[in-house]
This record gives sequence, C-alpha cells and structure tokens, in this order.
Amino acid sequence: MKVVIAGSSGLIGTALVAALRRDGHEVTRLVRRPVHARDEFSWDPTRENLDERALRDADAVVNLCGAGIGRRRWNGSYKQELRDSRIVPTDVLAAAVAAAGVPTLVNASGVHYYGGATGDRVVTETSSAGTGFLSTLCQDWEAATQQAADAGVRTVRLRSAVVLARHGGMLGMLYPLYSLGLGGRLGNGRQYVPWISIDDEVGGILFALTHENVSGAVNMVGPAPVTNAEFTRAVGRVLHRPTPLPVPAFALRLAVGEFADEGILHGPRAIPTVLEDAGYTFQHPTIGAALTATLGR
Repeated sequence: MKVVIAGSSGLIGTALVAALRRDGHEVTRLVRRPVHARDEFSWDPTRENLDERALRDADAVVNLCGAGIGRRRWNGSYKQELRDSRIVPTDVLAAAVAAAGVPTLVNASGVHYYGGATGDRVVTETSSAGTGFLSTLCQDWEAATQQAADAGVRTVRLRSAVVLARHGGMLGMLYPLYSLGLGGRLGNGRQYVPWISIDDEVGGILFALTHENVSGAVNMVGPAPVTNAEFTRAVGRVLHRPTPLPVPAFALRLAVGEFADEGILHGPRAIPTVLEDAGYTFQHPTIGAALTATLGR
C-alpha cells in the first residue's frame, strides 16, 4: 500500500513508519518543516495548506497529530494547544481525504473518550462518552473526521490507551524512578490504567489498515485491564525493584494540576472488543508480557 502519515516523528509514528517499510509498504510523511527527503511533503494545517500531490494514489492516510497530553501542566493556553493540535489537522486531513478519494483514514483518538468516572464498569466501543476536558477533546477530535466518513471513506478512530515504551510516553518518564526503587502506586491505586504495548499499538494500526472490516471506533488497549496498584506491582516484578513509595492524590494535584484527576487518578476499564472480534491476536496480552517485552533485561 501507499500510506500517508501525519505525526510520523512521534513515539507511535516513528515505530509505525519502520513497521510499514519493513512490510514493503510505501510511506509518505507530512511534515511541518522544510522538506529534506523524497518521501516528505510539507504542510501547514493552520493555514489549511496541503499539497494535493501528497495524497495522490494513496491507499490510506494515518493521522497521529497531537501535542503530548501530559507534557506540560494544564492551563488555558495549553488546553487550547491540545485541542488545536488535534482538531485542526484532523479537519484539514479529513477534507483532503474526502476530496482526493482516499479509501481509508485511520485517525488517532484516546481511550479517555469514555471519561474517568467508569469505575469497575467494563467499557467497549459501544459505551457512551464521558465528561470532562479529555473526554470532550476526544469527542471533538473524532467528530472532525466526519467529513471523510460522510464521503464514504472507511474511517477508523483509534481510542488509544497509555502506550508502553521504554523511551517515551508515560513509562519512559517513570522508568528512572522505578529502576531506582522509588516507584509506587498513584493515589489509592484502585483506578484503572488502560495500557497497550508499542508493538500492539503499531500491530493494531497495521491490522486496521489491512482489514476492511474494521471501521469506526477501535479501543487500542491491552485485553487484560489492570488497576494502578497492579500495574505498579508488575513494573516492580519485571525490574526486580521494590515499589514502596505511594504518591498521594493531593501531591499529584499540586504537581500536575487538573491533569492529575483526568489523566492519572481516573481511567476507564476498557477492552478491545472490535480488534479481538475482527481477529487481531495480541503480541502482549497481559501487562506482565508487555512490561517484560518493554523493560525486560
């Protein structure tokens, strides 16, 4: 296939480009800097500027654009950046995909679509949307793909969990603490931590690209949900380190503000119903397997 990718320089994008090329697919990257390679096209979504040649003969577009959710303490301006960095590029790409007649759009979203107040209730792709900033962000992000869906484009919305990688993402930030034996549960530890290994995140995207029966919302989560306390113990076992130092909820709120309640102290107990029903086989079906593959020595 010929696959056009926006957001190819991030954690997931970098791994996806490598996997696509390894499997023999042609990759075109949309970049917001001057073009340096033959496989690149420059674009500026803030000006709705996208060279139509970039999508010529494309079989699919994958949109992974978005500023890091937990990269900075939330304030009004950063929350607006989180929205603009997702919704604006998605709107531009969806319109371009529809106009160019590209058959497939695979677009990033987040598992916090369901909100954080789901408790022990299992949520699937048919569960209702939640409330709060992150849920609203994901809802509006997905709505921005509607132009493509209305034009008959097979549209896949990836509701991704925390992607486990040694370098990058949440685990990459916490790894130094865990490796020193300074890790611990966050808050009371009873909240769910939706997770997926980087291998299965990329594998799930490849599966969605190559299986036309996959469309709509897709929970990109590991099939065995765990609480934060279980997640913490699993990291300790893999690294052979104690995890004795819980971080109280008030300390998290002081450190990262509003993001603590929406992104750390609450999380949905989501399962990947669509992927499993379509026949995807997880490389790392348990948190232990995922962490061993990611952090194992």
